[in-house]
Amino acid sequence: MRAESLSFYGTPGLVDMPTAGRLGDGNLAFTTSTYGPVVRNTLTFQISPRLLGSFRYAAQGPFLRPDSEFYDRSFDLHFLLREEDDVWPAIALGLRDFGGTGIYSGEYLVASKWVTPRLQLTGGIGWGRFAGRGAMDNPLGILDERFDVRPELDTRTGEVTFDQWFRGDAALFGGVQWKVTDQLTFVAEYSSDTYPRESRFALEEQSSPYNFGLSYRFKSGADLGLYSLYGNKVGFRFSYVIDPARPRVPGGQEVAPPALLPRATVASQSWNLSAPGRRVIGAREVLRGRLAEQGVRLTGYSAHGDRAQVRIENLAYHASAQAVGRTARVMANTLDAGIERFDVTLTERGVPITTITVRRADLEELEHDLEGAWHSLARAEIADAFGTTRAAQVPGVFPRFSWGFSPYTAVSLFDPDEPFRYELGVQLDAAWEPRSGMIFSGRLRKELTGNIGSATRRSDSVLPHVRSDSVLYARESDIAISHLTGEYFFRPGDDLFGRFTFGYLEPMFAGASAEVLWYPAQSRLALGAELNYAAQRDYDQLFGLRDYDVWTGHVSAYYDLGHGYHGQLDVGRYLAGDWGATITLDRRFDNGVKVGAFATFTDVSFDDFGEGSFDKGIFVEVPLSWLTGQPSRRVVGQTIRPILRDGGARLSVRNRLYGVVAPHRGTHLDNGWGKFLR
Repeated sequence: MRAESLSFYGTPGLVDMPTAGRLGDGNLAFTTSTYGPVVRNTLTFQISPRLLGSFRYAAQGPFLRPDSEFYDRSFDLHFLLREEDDVWPAIALGLRDFGGTGIYSGEYLVASKWVTPRLQLTGGIGWGRFAGRGAMDNPLGILDERFDVRPELDTRTGEVTFDQWFRGDAALFGGVQWKVTDQLTFVAEYSSDTYPRESRFALEEQSSPYNFGLSYRFKSGADLGLYSLYGNKVGFRFSYVIDPARPRVPGGQEVAPPALLPRATVASQSWNLSAPGRRVIGAREVLRGRLAEQGVRLTGYSAHGDRAQVRIENLAYHASAQAVGRTARVMANTLDAGIERFDVTLTERGVPITTITVRRADLEELEHDLEGAWHSLARAEIADAFGTTRAAQVPGVFPRFSWGFSPYTAVSLFDPDEPFRYELGVQLDAAWEPRSGMIFSGRLRKELTGNIGSATRRSDSVLPHVRSDSVLYARESDIAISHLTGEYFFRPGDDLFGRFTFGYLEPMFAGASAEVLWYPAQSRLALGAELNYAAQRDYDQLFGLRDYDVWTGHVSAYYDLGHGYHGQLDVGRYLAGDWGATITLDRRFDNGVKVGAFATFTDVSFDDFGEGSFDKGIFVEVPLSWLTGQPSRRVVGQTIRPILRDGGARLSVRNRLYGVVAPHRGTHLDNGWGKFLR
């Protein structure tokens, strides 16, 4: 059962009350709604077919006093207990604002049933915020008398309020949804929410428990709603739903790969008729030029007997398999007809990662096969690249220098004085690679306009100010060095990868970082360890250092849970000297879109951590190719932290090994194999 409408809270619902609906699996929904002085902005993600999560940022004012505004952050979970069938309704269980200030805190059990193809009925029971009107004794009290009383809300924001769930008085709610047309929907509900806190200052007293509204859904995914609320207000809602599994430009707009040529045609090409020495050089240079046209850089080449080996850098394609497929086709159209096996080694940051062996005969046989890509995966040999490639380095690849000049944007969210702050400017990037695996790079930024630096709030943290002084860094820096580092990437052994980085590592810290990663080629599991020495930089983000330094480090486990879900556990010491662990869970789609959440718990107490109680957040990453349809490895993304504090803060080292290696290993490589022949 899919949600036919989203509520004012940005979750499946009628107006204020929930339904037992859901979004399409993996869908993202962005909602903004207004009710008098209350404005809610919600990001909702259908984590799995049954589990939905939401993050909400609401502005309410005046709230605590007549001349104040109040900004609230909250998280919801909505779990579909059972799907609707011919007899039984869909049933869902929900937690609203279970990890925030508790202003919206409430729990519910709700059932929804389509009694005709266009008419849906909903009824439910709720606790907490849902028990404001028509309250009755908690029916769960028959199980345990502790359910009869709801404890007072703990004012420490950010903690999960387990002791309040499903406790205290309960109340009933319900409503109806009628699809007038496929795009126009009418909703009506009886609401059990009396807005007790908001009504103290911000809202007029409600004159009715009934809400009514109309919503119109556009084919683009946008949804507009207009509502009559509680007998005395008019409300507005705008929602936009996207399906990350479906790119904005279906099919992509890249140039088609070259068609395979008959072997006789390939054999008659001039470089294949040359003397043996010139044949190798000629084939290599033609191969190099043709691969460059496909967005692939040739860094190594050798041919022995019936086997040719190449090392490549994928410059254009989000899916590594697409670069491998195009490379194999170019090799088949270029190299001597007697070469039967192509070894393609994917490299990143100058080091070999994974070698894929493709048979020429398989390319020819499967070129027009409807399932050719997946059959080619079954026939390909995939192995760790350490010690497997003898491809000689192509002359002129190293040393090399690159640079770029571009605009940049930066945003700062959730400052109570100004919830949205921004910065626009220009940046200069430069990199010098004297040899394979060694990179010296830097970024210089110049702000042109913005208001991040105008923030006046100062940190009240009792911990070392490793992150909470971000306002001072924004205010004091005009021309800033974002990073200026030397990096060395290497292979210590089979399935092992290493990195060493030193210099100005990030905007707030300089120092040195060493890391090792174990990641077998076809494994779901990877293990890593990292050790860092970090010294805090001056606020102007140039070359000076402050008098704070710290040793930090983590051991990490990464695991592919299947079906696009990935988990990560990092255990170790953080920048403020605290010890603890970070748990990350994300969902990755085959096209590269990634949505996830993380939480960090350390030995810093909730009181010492301050507002928010512990570090947590959500993140979204979208490949540029998903938006434009053009080949690109660039990714745009945003991490949303309800609040930035010092506890649980980790050093932001560029090019951590798992992010470098993972696109070319295991299921990351396999899941993109559908583009092998694209």
